[in-house]
Amino acid sequence: MASDPDTLPVVVVVGRPNVGKSTLFNRIVGEQSAIVENHPGVTRDRKESEAEWLGTRFRVVDTGGWMPGAEGLDAKVVRQVESAVLGADVVLFVVDAAVGMSDDDAAVANWLRDGAHDVLLVANKSDNEGRENARWEFLSLGLGEPIPVSALHGRRAGDLLDVVIERFAVDGQTADDDEPGDFDETFGDVEQWTPAAGRPPRVAIVGRPNVGKSTLFNRLVGADRSVVHDVPGTTRDAVDTLVDTDDGPIVYVDTAGMRRRSRIDDSAEYYSLVRSLRAIDDADIALLVIDATEGVTGQDQRLAERVDASGCPILILLNKWDLVTDAEKRESLLTEMARKLAFLGDAPVLRVSALTGRGVDRLLPVLSESITQYHRRVPTRDVNKVIAAAQQRQPAGGGAKVLYAVQGATDPPTFTLFTNRELPRHYLRFLERSIREAFEFGSTPLKLRVRKRQR
Repeated sequence: MASDPDTLPVVVVVGRPNVGKSTLFNRIVGEQSAIVENHPGVTRDRKESEAEWLGTRFRVVDTGGWMPGAEGLDAKVVRQVESAVLGADVVLFVVDAAVGMSDDDAAVANWLRDGAHDVLLVANKSDNEGRENARWEFLSLGLGEPIPVSALHGRRAGDLLDVVIERFAVDGQTADDDEPGDFDETFGDVEQWTPAAGRPPRVAIVGRPNVGKSTLFNRLVGADRSVVHDVPGTTRDAVDTLVDTDDGPIVYVDTAGMRRRSRIDDSAEYYSLVRSLRAIDDADIALLVIDATEGVTGQDQRLAERVDASGCPILILLNKWDLVTDAEKRESLLTEMARKLAFLGDAPVLRVSALTGRGVDRLLPVLSESITQYHRRVPTRDVNKVIAAAQQRQPAGGGAKVLYAVQGATDPPTFTLFTNRELPRHYLRFLERSIREAFEFGSTPLKLRVRKRQR
């Protein structure tokens, strides 16, 4: 049985840039969840997963590098780190045993001591006994004895986790007696979600770099969960957040901006693309964000085709609509969009401003309706009534006929047609339109599968 995320202790991994925080995070959760690169600045948003050690479950949060006196984008990353630490039961302060102590390590230590956090000092990259012995210089940080670990090779990782779960027991922070609501005090009605059976619907926010995806994400979840900055490519990883709404819980997924592979110039950006594509494939619905000031680009079209191929419904959001003030330009933009994205059919279009919040309040009702349509199941008797009526109005010709029909799956709604002969492609489109109109599927993608009767 999956644990309730509200009741689990929280372990936050912090440190200056490029000391191996994401590698340690991946080691603890047991999978390559966070993007890892051998240069600083890869991790910017908070990344969270559930982990288990010796029967004890807990949440682990990966953070970006904390830097003293940070400005611009780096300052926003630092605020993300500080916000994550506020909700921590145990903080893993990671230092680099191969490089030795730096002034930035001392600055991080001073910040953590001022907050009276429960801190474990982790000397990462202790790949051998020589580096283990070098860890003693970190005693001067005043945070206790450094625990030697090699996150890359797993050396002494178990020893570290033994100490972590001992801290849970000392502080009374176990899955059974932790007080629910501690995490919500920091983030309101927002919490991380670990996918499980019967999960809430997942809504992926996708688009080109710098079209306002993270701003929209923060607006929807009601907290600064993603770093927002006017530099393209700020978001490196997909960020999942569960939000309670009047229509039930929804998981919003902020994804990295997707560019053509020929424009991707480093491996971190490539893996960001892979994670974004995975988020689309796992989504129940996608919000395609388009910059209204630029119009629909060729890249927007390719991305829309990729999302459409995944089979999930699409809502089109024309962001920054408030910046398009000329009425003629607005009309031209809508006409151009209808032409370039005609293959999306009747996908709803909302004109919003993620920065000011204008029009965003209209998103949730449309979103809820699309999600309902995506999961809708139609009784077999009703499906066959609609098919029979459609064939009576317009026969397929050539003696071809649908003998029986059934909805075999949802997400998206999938109908299997048992026929006596092959059906022409245009007739399949007619039957799809008949089903869509009869059961009000709107813009939700439908799949029709034909099974010809064997003689």
